[in-house]
Amino acid sequence: MIPKLDTKIGISVYSTDFVGIGGRIKKSPEDFEVSEVISDKSLGQIQEKGDYAVYKLTKKNIDTNHAVSDIFRKKGIRLKALGLKDSFAVTKQFLCANNKGHTVDEYSSTKYSLKKLGFVNKPLTKKNMIGNHFKIKINEGKDNIQEFHEQNKILNFYGYQRFGSKRPVTHLIGKAMLQRNFDKAIELILSFTSPYDSKENNEIREKLQDSANYPKYFDQIPPQMDIEKIVLKEMIESGDSQLSVKKIPLSLRRFYIQAYQSYLFNCTLSSSFEGGESLFEPQEGDVCFDYKDKLGKYIKGADQRLSIPFVGYSYYKKTRFDYYISKILEEEEISPKDFFIKEMQEISNEGGFRQATVTCSDYSAHHDIVEFTLSRGSFATIVLREIMKPEDPLNVGF
Repeated sequence: MIPKLDTKIGISVYSTDFVGIGGRIKKSPEDFEVSEVISDKSLGQIQEKGDYAVYKLTKKNIDTNHAVSDIFRKKGIRLKALGLKDSFAVTKQFLCANNKGHTVDEYSSTKYSLKKLGFVNKPLTKKNMIGNHFKIKINEGKDNIQEFHEQNKILNFYGYQRFGSKRPVTHLIGKAMLQRNFDKAIELILSFTSPYDSKENNEIREKLQDSANYPKYFDQIPPQMDIEKIVLKEMIESGDSQLSVKKIPLSLRRFYIQAYQSYLFNCTLSSSFEGGESLFEPQEGDVCFDYKDKLGKYIKGADQRLSIPFVGYSYYKKTRFDYYISKILEEEEISPKDFFIKEMQEISNEGGFRQATVTCSDYSAHHDIVEFTLSRGSFATIVLREIMKPEDPLNVGF
């Protein structure tokens, strides 16, 4: 049985035959360990002297953005993360300075510790990160985790985090923006409720379903609803929904569009799998990534991984997946050209390609612990979903 939440984000299949062990994750932050992996070449570039400092950040109970902001506030060092890591986990990741300012050897707070590794002559970016290693404890599950051997048969779905987890709305906001329905986008941002969200949040959202209540409840918006406060302020002042959407930080507006693209990708993977397409072995005519992550046509005998179009205004139709994508776009009442947004060209997205299956290496499972390494952009929760087959993902820690 596919959980209802999964279908809402475009996931309607399991790709493995394993029955599932059930259980629960993230009972404590220590149950979920994540360590960034950067390339050997990148590691070799870190020297005792250089222009830009590189640090290792170890944290718990704080997300990456808040940790980086805290470091800047307390030590005056502006650092950039290669990737973002959740708060409810023990994570280790690389940070790099983007200027040649002062450095510190070590610094610690109650929630994180920072240690300087050395220097590089050119700042590290997310392209230097090749993946993440996970060590995860699954509590209260069956004791047959060692019987799962299908780690190489997992589809590369976008995970729950991409869509807002407890409040799966980001893709719906993105769709409304693509349809130039800015009134709908504002309505979703302010008043979309979820059974997984807090009682406090849902209560205020229900009140905001009536625009006449905007001024009345503006001062009651809780601190965690900072984006809501931004758009609400503009709606009160101007009543212009398009202008209110423009007030949202650019990175988040782009993320809304990407979340909807992720939904379309999930739908495409699901329908292709249900349609019997070969997804674990590329075929003649397919577009593939090679071992250097370069995109090209399928070459027989080469080390390649199948890729599937990520719909945008430059959508590439000449693949066997166009049959599925075209049907999905028709049902969604969306076309590739909609991703070029004249009203907000800065959030237009040309699309591209994404690997069809998860590359899962260094896999091991024993007792209630599972360990594996995933390439950049793949989600640990998607691997856990196949191992656990949860009935209600969010209620068991996803």
